[in-house]
Amino acid sequence: MPDERAIIESSTRVVTRDLLVAQLTELGLRPGDILIVHSSLSRLGWVAGGAQTVVEALLATVTPTGTIVMPTHSGHLSDPTGWQNPPIPAEWIDDTRNAMPAYDQRLTPTREMGQIVDCFRMHADTIRSAHPQHSFAANGPAAAMLTADHPLTPSMGEGSPLSRLYDLDAKVLLLGVDHGNNSSLHLAEHRATWSGKADGDVGAPVTIDGRRTWVTYRDLDYDSDDFAKLGEEFAAEGAERRGPVGEGVGRLCSQRAIVDFGVRWITANR
Repeated sequence: MPDERAIIESSTRVVTRDLLVAQLTELGLRPGDILIVHSSLSRLGWVAGGAQTVVEALLATVTPTGTIVMPTHSGHLSDPTGWQNPPIPAEWIDDTRNAMPAYDQRLTPTREMGQIVDCFRMHADTIRSAHPQHSFAANGPAAAMLTADHPLTPSMGEGSPLSRLYDLDAKVLLLGVDHGNNSSLHLAEHRATWSGKADGDVGAPVTIDGRRTWVTYRDLDYDSDDFAKLGEEFAAEGAERRGPVGEGVGRLCSQRAIVDFGVRWITANR
């Protein structure tokens, strides 16, 4: 949990819902927009009402005609054999894997997604996709289409919510974070070609015919280490808008544009 005292002391004013709506509108959000949001609440300053205020401001800005999507990933539902942050003792692995509950779209928490995402996924009108590790949640007229039939693999490639956002020419909104947090670039990874591109075995607990079942599948070995650099080079081409959101910086761009740029960049630089 970020240090609230430090956030208060570093803020110059109270960040309100009305302020956020005005700033998001100035940044370029419009009623009816379809967008995927990545965020850090602590970097927006002292927000009165916290994550709930940010969620309400986003929904108010795009209005009920727009659709908002957020990643609700749950990386803890995975084979503990490969855990590194932190690892667990080897003698715990089998018990942990066997006791891990199946993914539940309502109950399963996110991991390292932030307070805004956790608040958003609890909204009564939010729908969450069924992928055990790389789910996405959506709220708005396009939510059901975006989250339905999320394939087990590729989890963030063709047929995933990310590719459907691409087809709808959605926007990417980054609130207080940079493109290192931009999950749409994983779609670019799927479409790019580089010498080290590889798949790996992935395991997770799901419910099949009413029973908890451990499934193993192949998926891309995702790597976001170069996403921030990729994003800066994309922004340098003038394809991104930046502006204040609260006490932080908001970034807005076309998802299709940055995915296409990412395919070219990854192919050339990895």
